[in-house]
Amino acid sequence: MRRRHRHRLLRPLVAFAAVTGIFATATPNADSTPLEGTSVASATTTVFYYTKTKNWPATYLHYAPDGGSWTTVPGVRMETACTDWVKETVDLGSAAGLQATFNNGSGTWDNNGGTNYALGTGTVTVKDGVVAHSDPCADTGTGTGNQATVYYSTATSGWSTANLHYAPTGGSWTTVPGVGMESACTGWWKRTVDLGTATTLEAAFNNGNGVWDNNNGGDYALGSGTTTVKDRTVTAGAADPCAAQAPDTQAPTTPTGVTASATGTSVVVSWKPATDDTAVTKYQLTRTGGTEGTVVTDVGSTVWSDTGLAEKTTYTYTVKAVDAAGNTSPASSAAPVTTGEKAPAPAAGTPLGTDPRKDPIYFVLTARFYDGDTSNDRGGSQDVTSGNAANNDPMFRGDFKGLVGKLDYIKALGFSAVWITPVVLNRSDYDYHGYHGYDFYKVDPRLESAGASYQDLINAAHAKGMKIYQDVVYNHSSRWGAKGLFTPTVYGVRDTQWSWYYDEKNAGFDYDGLTVEPKSGKSYYNGDLWSTAEPSGNTCLNWGKPTGGKSPEGYTLYNCQWPSPTSGMFPKAYYHQCWIGNWEGEDSRSCWLHEDLADFNTENATVQNYLIGAYDKYIDMGVDGFRVDTAVHIPRVTWNRRFLPAIHDRVTQRFGADAAKNFFVFGEVGAFVNDKWNRGSVNHSAQFFTWKERREYSADDEKAAIEQYDYEEQLGTGNQPTSANAFLNGNSYHTPDRSQFSGMNIIDMRMHMNFGDAQNAYNNGKDSDDSVNDATYNVVYVDSHDYGPNKSSTRYSGGTDAWAENMALMWTFRGIPTLYYGSEIEFQKGKQIDCGPTCPLAGTGRAYYGDHLAGGVTASDFGTVASASGEVATTLAQPLVKHLQRLNRIRRAIPALQSGQYSTDGITGSMAFKRRYTSGSTDSFALVTVTGGATYTGIPNGTYTDAVTGDVKTVSGGTLSVAAPGKGNLRVYVLNGPGKIGADGPYLK
Repeated sequence: MRRRHRHRLLRPLVAFAAVTGIFATATPNADSTPLEGTSVASATTTVFYYTKTKNWPATYLHYAPDGGSWTTVPGVRMETACTDWVKETVDLGSAAGLQATFNNGSGTWDNNGGTNYALGTGTVTVKDGVVAHSDPCADTGTGTGNQATVYYSTATSGWSTANLHYAPTGGSWTTVPGVGMESACTGWWKRTVDLGTATTLEAAFNNGNGVWDNNNGGDYALGSGTTTVKDRTVTAGAADPCAAQAPDTQAPTTPTGVTASATGTSVVVSWKPATDDTAVTKYQLTRTGGTEGTVVTDVGSTVWSDTGLAEKTTYTYTVKAVDAAGNTSPASSAAPVTTGEKAPAPAAGTPLGTDPRKDPIYFVLTARFYDGDTSNDRGGSQDVTSGNAANNDPMFRGDFKGLVGKLDYIKALGFSAVWITPVVLNRSDYDYHGYHGYDFYKVDPRLESAGASYQDLINAAHAKGMKIYQDVVYNHSSRWGAKGLFTPTVYGVRDTQWSWYYDEKNAGFDYDGLTVEPKSGKSYYNGDLWSTAEPSGNTCLNWGKPTGGKSPEGYTLYNCQWPSPTSGMFPKAYYHQCWIGNWEGEDSRSCWLHEDLADFNTENATVQNYLIGAYDKYIDMGVDGFRVDTAVHIPRVTWNRRFLPAIHDRVTQRFGADAAKNFFVFGEVGAFVNDKWNRGSVNHSAQFFTWKERREYSADDEKAAIEQYDYEEQLGTGNQPTSANAFLNGNSYHTPDRSQFSGMNIIDMRMHMNFGDAQNAYNNGKDSDDSVNDATYNVVYVDSHDYGPNKSSTRYSGGTDAWAENMALMWTFRGIPTLYYGSEIEFQKGKQIDCGPTCPLAGTGRAYYGDHLAGGVTASDFGTVASASGEVATTLAQPLVKHLQRLNRIRRAIPALQSGQYSTDGITGSMAFKRRYTSGSTDSFALVTVTGGATYTGIPNGTYTDAVTGDVKTVSGGTLSVAAPGKGNLRVYVLNGPGKIGADGPYLK
């Protein structure tokens, strides 16, 4: 992701009550007389403890008042309070609370997972680790008067306990926080209370820890009998929500808004989502026409790309919606479409479809890598002011032709996957990096040449056994909108001050990034966007009026001169309408990050259809995976509902289930801290995006996003799923459980942030692995086009020895090693990665690399050079290159280093681990130590051979010791291994 000016406007996280408007943040309605004056300090604490799940014969409370001494073990025996509860009242004296643990008097303890319980004053309950404040033995509704049975839903709030605070009409309120409710069924709590002669009651609900639902300050008016309260909706005389549900016989609504549009012999069909009383699980799309007859296809999203159709033929599409019970809606209205002529193009590729963990990744900024065709070079409006023109270094310089010509260089380094920056047509003043998408259905002509289209690049890479991972952006478009979805007609005023920058409006000009606008004869960018008069239909507020500010050049600034989410320039349906305020708040997923990044409303079906249809095109071309930019800025529930299933369905339909399993999707979830959980927020943590949803949310995607955010944040970091998929069972490999995998893998941001030192990266990385669905798929790198370690704005400059050590760790530890272009020669080390158009690119971390690649190179295999001449031969002779080539050859020869699970059990050593991979006839077991010495105990007996030195060790007693190899060196002892791999070099020796 590229953010030219990234201002972090941090503020404290607000209570989720403020986000949803459902819950008060502290106490019940302060204007309600029965609720006033309820905060009364107490010198005692009555502790209730839930015993049903313990089945202890006796329960003891072992405690210490704050600042005081602990009781003598085992503490005081608690007395029976009511069914399943015991209690004990503690005199606190002047203390404000106590530390407590519980036990059965015979050595079995509940100490809150080792942290003890911190309890306050008043009435406190401890139930299965959850602390709340109510009397569970209060009125249970067994009197002879009128009774009210109240069911309360916590499905949206995610509360782990619920209390009913109430007052019968004409009677007194219960003591805050009220009476505890009992769990009735998933998402519902129940309490029956006596009303005496009253027939109604006032009520509010709380979680026992200060979070309230008081009906937005008005309290709830409930009657006798059975009542349900769900999302502030009261249903009197309700049926028991926990009763057995009747079979689902209701069909979804009929899909509407079905449209079909043809481009050549391909058709994109889209429709509006149907609704259902439970949930729509899929759609059945029926195509008729042509010679193929009737074709029915199951689709998981609301868009479908149909390709390979007959020319000049009319087809008709209808859609049905299907729910989980198999109920099917009537067919939609028919959408007819006629195809055109088949456009000549290179044959579409087929993804290689192999396990992505086998393929180390080389990451290139295509426009900055190698210039194969100077005719498509473009400097843009900032060419001179940036200083690029003076260096004869246009921002769009490298291209697909150059990349095709240097694939052998990448293969000679040992890489079998190439991650390229976005390929879609961009539109901004400085868009060479590709993250300012404008036409998502068109490849940027500044990257293509005759005989070197994007399809040609994919095909050329596949012919060499190399994969292409395409960088994709779902979160935002350019500030000029997205062609085919929404593009504004006019942004602002063109006057004599700005004529050098803004061109006169030209309705006949179709921007393509390559063609010069004919009226000005100089611009590639703005010829169809600017005007001297306000256009009819303008929606921007205060159009053309001076803002009162000046540009750096001293020119008058006008309103609507640049995009703004709050100015009315963009429709709410397609774009969000706010600036980001908190990078770890909900608004980071629903607001603009920067003026160059117009934030899509990704919860809108039309936007979803636009993006799914666009990326289907590139899947059909045979790309091998997607690197997902700014993934954290889209809710996980939207990924899991819409985009990830659409990717999987499309790959499956085009290339089969095996190809879909290995189509590699890895997301940029920007967690720029060293914590396992990003500032305690699960929704903004990388590993969170590797999991499926755990519950159903509203059918409306926008509502579902808020519901999910609140639910997961309130569950917190301690209630997230865990996985053993990356870990050995002792010395044994086990089949991973991927049943809850979302479909998205992640860039290992925690290791990246800590790679200033390999030891820190290693320690931090493995600390997070239990919360990732399968960390063996993590993409691991030291620095990138955005940041160096520790969120540095410069390329890594830790020194050659440190680089060698980092590489040794990345190429042997779990995950997929990835290298940013040029790092193999420490290219631009210490240079600022990005300064926008305020300085020449030649002085940044995104400098042009082609000068180091001049000449010819042929790879005979991965990591092996057949021949090289010119400057590229000098590049390939550098010490880190030699190190990298051998690491790649070692990793490629040892399956455990590619796909193996790992363990550190029974091992001494700072960066030492064992890995194993078992599949069919393959059983690969390796012992690795990076830098320091290590001893391995409890390992299988047998013959181990070091892949670096060829040293052979025979283990008969389950123990093997290895001396420290030194910084940048490595030892990899393989059980029944292949022997020494490659020749000694400057580091591996």
